[in-house]
Amino acid sequence: MEQRTAIEPQKEIVYCLYARKSSEDDERQAMSIESQVKEMGEIAKREGLFVKEIRRESHSAKISSKRPVFMGLLDDIGAGKFTGILTWAPDRLSRNAGDLGIIVDLMDQGKLVQIKTFSQMFSNNPNEKFLLMILCSQAKLENDQKGLNVKRGIRAKCEMGFRPGMAPLGYFNRAFNGTKDIIIDPDRAPLVAEAFQKVATEGTSGRKLKKWLEEKGFTNKSGSAVSLSQVYLMLKNPFYYGEFEYPVGSGGWYKGSYQPLITKEVFDIVQKHLIVPAKSKWGSKMFIFKGLFKCANCGSNVIGEDKLRKRKYREDKYHIYYHCSRQVDYDCREDYISEEGLSMELLRYINFTYIAHPQILNLSKEIREGMDEYRKVRDDVLLRQDIDPDEKIMDVRDYARHVLKSGDPVRKRQLIQLFNYQLYLHNRKFVSSKIKK
Repeated sequence: MEQRTAIEPQKEIVYCLYARKSSEDDERQAMSIESQVKEMGEIAKREGLFVKEIRRESHSAKISSKRPVFMGLLDDIGAGKFTGILTWAPDRLSRNAGDLGIIVDLMDQGKLVQIKTFSQMFSNNPNEKFLLMILCSQAKLENDQKGLNVKRGIRAKCEMGFRPGMAPLGYFNRAFNGTKDIIIDPDRAPLVAEAFQKVATEGTSGRKLKKWLEEKGFTNKSGSAVSLSQVYLMLKNPFYYGEFEYPVGSGGWYKGSYQPLITKEVFDIVQKHLIVPAKSKWGSKMFIFKGLFKCANCGSNVIGEDKLRKRKYREDKYHIYYHCSRQVDYDCREDYISEEGLSMELLRYINFTYIAHPQILNLSKEIREGMDEYRKVRDDVLLRQDIDPDEKIMDVRDYARHVLKSGDPVRKRQLIQLFNYQLYLHNRKFVSSKIKK
């Protein structure tokens, strides 16, 4: 009796509907993601395809392994979650050789049974895989050619004197009768030119220039007051004297076809004024009380600054001052105080607190250890001088006086731990709260 071989029924293909669209120039004309989902969903319904999941992604497919949703889909196909992909066109899956190689490899392994698009179907057979590779390679070729064409177009535009992108403050981008050019902004351009002149002839700083522009009602193109960084970017921009570099840092310089606002000579002078002297190595200057206090007037941090005072007949003298950083209010008029004056004021405030409110002084572990060390040394000195230490009782004021006179910077900063609240400086005096206005 003839034995019949049973034909194993083909397993149902489990599809994942993948829709992708990039916002880049080369794909702006591609069908939107929701349109892709709608069209392919109707095909699935009409042909009875089992779509287990829909995945959407807004990402370019130029570079391999850079699309998180797509890479997750490939991982799930490798794990057996899906055996088919439903997508609008082959170029939705790949525009690079790397991703295409992974797709074909999954088909070779039998894990990816079928790819179905709007007009085609690709299964694990040589002809269909070859066609898939041709279509995806064609998409890559179009990508590469478009990239070259865009770069060539930008280069031609630069050679004609038009810098790509938004014109800086003082100029407008204009489109007229199908042509694009750059024209002077009649409201902002005079102030931009005057700003350069103020720096070149008067040495005006960036902060003062920002304040002057605000007083003149100068705004950026969004209508907001210009920030300090925008002021410096404007002063450093060679566009204003008629040249530009594109891309920035490439060394490719072009002469603009627009009207310059300043001369090259004025621009060069401004750049010299903008040069900041080289700073000392971080940590080489010690400002003992930096960042420990705040300005009582505006709430900014109090910072340190050193000055070398030149003297005609005597040796130059080095000073350290502390003052409001003006981070909150640039016009803050809180007085400067020398480091010596600040030390004396701190000692006065400790003495006042010890007498009036001794209970609020916080004798931390570090303070107590320092006081113990100082007491041992002090008692030893007094005994050698034949003085009974008990006759000269030591308190925190004696210790503070010793630290501020001859202690190291760490011990001096530790004295601030005596207070469990923020200290403020006002008129070169310490106060416990900000001044109410």
